[in-house]
Amino acid sequence: MSAVPLRNGLAALVITLLLDQLSKWWILTVTMAPPRIIPVTDFFNLVLVFNRGVSFGVFGDGAAWVRWALVVFAVLLSIGLFIWLLRARGGLLALGLGLIIGGAIGNVIDRIRFGAVVDFLDFHLSGWHWPAFNVADSAIMVGVMLLIFDSLNSPDAKP
Repeated sequence: MSAVPLRNGLAALVITLLLDQLSKWWILTVTMAPPRIIPVTDFFNLVLVFNRGVSFGVFGDGAAWVRWALVVFAVLLSIGLFIWLLRARGGLLALGLGLIIGGAIGNVIDRIRFGAVVDFLDFHLSGWHWPAFNVADSAIMVGVMLLIFDSLNSPDAKP
């Protein structure tokens, strides 16, 4: 295995984690003190949402054990993805894995520190709001798209 994919994947992991935590620090300590809705454009606001659940707030009303179950699940998933990253031969695969792991760890840090994930990016159109999200969520989504693209373009995927 070449060291380049691993190095790029680890760089993506670290950069994602740093950008995620720095953006959340900025939102919590500078921008949202006190919490409010800050219109940025006609379709985008900065808000402060503490998401105790998973995507779209699913399991958000659950018992306290849900928080720790989500932490354990995300840590185990990150370990599995990290093992995959260590074995990755392609740069796109390694980049995608690094983004997913960095995002997952960023959200785990939030769950441990705050009991919820800090979300603050709010896109809306004609009264319809996409659920608020953060840098980690964005990195996870881009990482998943890269994994799908990589798998569809892999030599193994060709008939």
